[in-house]
Amino acid sequence: MAISFLSSCSICTADFGPNVSISFSVRGSELMQESSGWYFNSKSLGIQGRHPLVICQRNPYPVTTSMSSSKLSICSLGNFHSSMSNGSAIGNEVQSGGAVFPSQFKPVKQGIRDKQLNKLFSSKATESYTSNREKPSAFSAGKKFDLEDVIEAQQFNREILSAIFEVAEQMEKIEKDPAGGQILRGYLMATLFYEPSTRTRLSFESAMKRLGGEVLTTENAREFSSVAKGETLEDTIRTVEGYSDIIVMRHFESGAARQAATAAKIPIINAGDGPGQHPTQALLDVYTIQREIGRLDDIKVGLVGDLANGRTVRSLAYLLAKYNKVKIYFVAPDVVKMKDDIKDYLTAKGIDWEESRDLMEVASKCDVVYQTRIQRERFGERIDLYNEAHGKYIIDKNVMNALQKHAVIMHPLPRLDEITTDVDSDPRAAYFRQAKNGLYIRMALLKLLLLGW
Repeated sequence: MAISFLSSCSICTADFGPNVSISFSVRGSELMQESSGWYFNSKSLGIQGRHPLVICQRNPYPVTTSMSSSKLSICSLGNFHSSMSNGSAIGNEVQSGGAVFPSQFKPVKQGIRDKQLNKLFSSKATESYTSNREKPSAFSAGKKFDLEDVIEAQQFNREILSAIFEVAEQMEKIEKDPAGGQILRGYLMATLFYEPSTRTRLSFESAMKRLGGEVLTTENAREFSSVAKGETLEDTIRTVEGYSDIIVMRHFESGAARQAATAAKIPIINAGDGPGQHPTQALLDVYTIQREIGRLDDIKVGLVGDLANGRTVRSLAYLLAKYNKVKIYFVAPDVVKMKDDIKDYLTAKGIDWEESRDLMEVASKCDVVYQTRIQRERFGERIDLYNEAHGKYIIDKNVMNALQKHAVIMHPLPRLDEITTDVDSDPRAAYFRQAKNGLYIRMALLKLLLLGW
């Protein structure tokens, strides 16, 4: 058996018999992922000779393992394990990557690297790897992520969404088996939150730590950062990027995330910008709908509550417009109705929408009822308008009785009194499962932005 290992400077190969086990060390804190994710099985190739594979993943510390050449599985996270042909495991699973340097390996000169790679990726063997992947993906493992920053929901298309959801499913496995989650070891994430947050900030920080990374955090940055001294957002971003590899930011002004991304040389993730957008919330919302309902086409969704100020519903509407035969119902008090820009966007995309004042009727028709709170902080001194909107639409047992059996209630949280607590025990109350899905989506985004597919 021959295995090719691609490093930043050379390809190394070695020849072994079809059932020889070898031991090696994996090193290379400076190496970046170029290719992983193939399922390898010598029998499926019908050959007993040279079996080229490529393994390269950033890894900041040495690890060792042993493997059999009969069967080698490499997952998209850069972890790999080996087993005998009968499926019994040998050795240990490893947080992988980097270059492999056993004494038997023969380095190939850098000058012929491209020819080696072209030959490798055009071979019939490579086609077999692709056809035997454990979980097919719309995007090739090891390639750079399609986005440099996550700023708004309009950046995504259906194909990218599906691929992100595949990665999120893998993240769920890592969360249940932390030993496999060290792919971001050596990376630092900075969280800059100029507005209060519980779920978003903690889920991002948990996501980074579960993947082996570290966190620099500033909570209530509006008051306890140099912004209080008059520092511009651009200067803050340029300073913080010198300490970190990625920045997650929540800001009180719409458009601030795009402003930060323009100034930054590292990835920026918008964790909510005032009444503007909350793209990662929308990603986890669509992911939740897919998991709960089983489809994203041909669904009816009711958006309820503060639709004028709710950045979550705005971003969700943008993503729902990517799918077919979707109908959206807007249920909101007059003072916080959905703004015309979203309605115009949906119309332009061919999405059917309707405004309604009857929550009970909408609940009886929808697959998803997405409730939101009336946001007191968006009304300023207009307490009269807040009081006019607050308490208008509440999901209680009566609404649940009208809800279809397969349908679900979602909420971005925090909740005040717009969903009564006696609804929590109903299995159709999906909002806490929804919040947990945020961990997997954010783990996926961190992996993709820092390492690629």
